[in-house]
Amino acid sequence: MKDILQQLEDRRAEARLGGGEKRIDAQHSKGKLTARERIELLLDEGSFEEYDMFITHRCTDFGMADSKPSGDGVITGWGTVNGRLVYVFSQDFTVLGGSVSETHAQKICKIMDMAMENGAPVIGMKRTRAVRASRGRLLAAYGEIFQRNIEARALFHRSA
Repeated sequence: MKDILQQLEDRRAEARLGGGEKRIDAQHSKGKLTARERIELLLDEGSFEEYDMFITHRCTDFGMADSKPSGDGVITGWGTVNGRLVYVFSQDFTVLGGSVSETHAQKICKIMDMAMENGAPVIGMKRTRAVRASRGRLLAAYGEIFQRNIEARALFHRSA
């Protein structure tokens, strides 16, 4: 059992590095924070619970089958700000430039759905270079994010 728990912790540590130390150092040298550092600054200390940490993209085009970083370029989860529940997503520039894929968008949508179910706000920290084309599914994924924005606004206006 200890071996399994150690393997899990090793996977978590690797996922927390995003695109790796070299890319993290590159961000720091430009005076920029990583996605995880932005979340840590925003949320109350120790309150962040990450969701879908190990999800990877499904793209096999352009040699992407050989590069499947955990989290797929966006960190998602929930925590508190001054004791209030919030849901967050933060695009990770160290992983494929924070570019949006179908899976990346689905992670954001899940967090938005959870926030609406619980009547909590969503805070999105965006930092991306581009999008990743994956056989046309990307536009549909973006559409899902925009649809949830519309639904969340309607929900807010009904309850206000």
